[in-house]
Amino acid sequence: MAAISLFNPQNPTLRAFIFRLSRSRFFTISVALHFILVLSAGGIVLVRQAAKTEDVVDSTDGGLVQNSAPPAPTEQVQPMDQQQTAPTTPTNSTPVQSMAPISVATETGAFAFNAPAPTEVFNSTATNFIKDTSTPSVNTTTSPGAIPPKIAAGIKGFTKGWAQPGDSGSGVGHDRKFKFTAFLAKYSGGDWDSTVQVKNGKIVKGSLTNFLYVIRKLSNDKIQAEPDPVPLDIASDDLFTKKPPFIILTGHQDFKLSDKEVENLQKYLQLGGCVWGDSSLPGSRSRFDIAFRREMKRVLPDQDIQWQELPLTHDLFTKKYLPEVNGVPPGLNYYKEPVYALKNFGEVVVIYTANDYDDMWQVGLDEKMEYDLREDETPQYIATNGTIFHRRDIYFRDLELPELRTSYKFGTNIVMHLLTRWEEKLRNVPTGL
Repeated sequence: MAAISLFNPQNPTLRAFIFRLSRSRFFTISVALHFILVLSAGGIVLVRQAAKTEDVVDSTDGGLVQNSAPPAPTEQVQPMDQQQTAPTTPTNSTPVQSMAPISVATETGAFAFNAPAPTEVFNSTATNFIKDTSTPSVNTTTSPGAIPPKIAAGIKGFTKGWAQPGDSGSGVGHDRKFKFTAFLAKYSGGDWDSTVQVKNGKIVKGSLTNFLYVIRKLSNDKIQAEPDPVPLDIASDDLFTKKPPFIILTGHQDFKLSDKEVENLQKYLQLGGCVWGDSSLPGSRSRFDIAFRREMKRVLPDQDIQWQELPLTHDLFTKKYLPEVNGVPPGLNYYKEPVYALKNFGEVVVIYTANDYDDMWQVGLDEKMEYDLREDETPQYIATNGTIFHRRDIYFRDLELPELRTSYKFGTNIVMHLLTRWEEKLRNVPTGL
């Protein structure tokens, strides 16, 4: 009979041997160790093999050099109204250094006030919105920032009456008079009346009422602002019949303008008007800040018209209508964002202060430029928001008298600039074209 192979899987002896071996602890440990050794050896070989090949790139002189780490991606700078910046927060609660004390207005007029000279403008007939692609330092017919005569005529007609020449002639410091009414923009979707009290459709007290009173005192009545600010529905034709030199738009909520509001504002800015935005929620990237920048770009959608930070060399700071103000004063809670603007023909058509001066102006000043704490029969403060005033050291800071006076004076400088900003450019428009 043929011999049975020892390695036949059906061999009973082989099967018994494999069974006993598999039950052995030594066998299990042995298999595990062999498995680990095989993996380790294989890994070493793979690593060594990979290390033999180096990445190389061509050098500028034709040789080969070891490849360095890839350069960091170039940062894509976005327009200011699209940047995702972190909210600006004061570095600490310690008050910033106060500016030099401000002289108190008296009956003899302690405040120096320099009104700009009147200028001549020329007639023409139409208004079209043309984007400003230049730095408007030179006003000539060849400058991209210069205004064509026909467009200048429309602006002249709209701005006529904002300022009258004085009795003493022209020149800086001459006796000019300015008369205007402050209009508060009533717009869709937000809290447009956040810093005033409105009763029966009229603004009866609040930031603008106080500001108009103080501005007359600061200018020694050269700025004859009407004492009562007026709500203005920007979806109506009032923008074109009342011809305001500027409208103030404030709030602290997100909002979206209606299509009619956007259309009206665009036409209004074409004619020489201005939107002055002041955030009632100070700092960048707040709800209002994001909404205001976005909505103004709907009004001025041209890619060449972008938000700009006004430098300290801008006329707003150098004309010195009230020379005690140097630069941008801190606003509520010490926020000190720059002044931003959108321009056309080099002139401001939208100006934006994100420091919440309007809420500061809910604390009124009297004729001596002290806190106005008069009370009515209720008793309630007549010119001051009691909640803000009595919590000025906790929640509403930077309301000490020197800082408060400076904010009012800075607002006065803004008003004077907005009343006169077209004059020099219109004066240099040539005739006969």
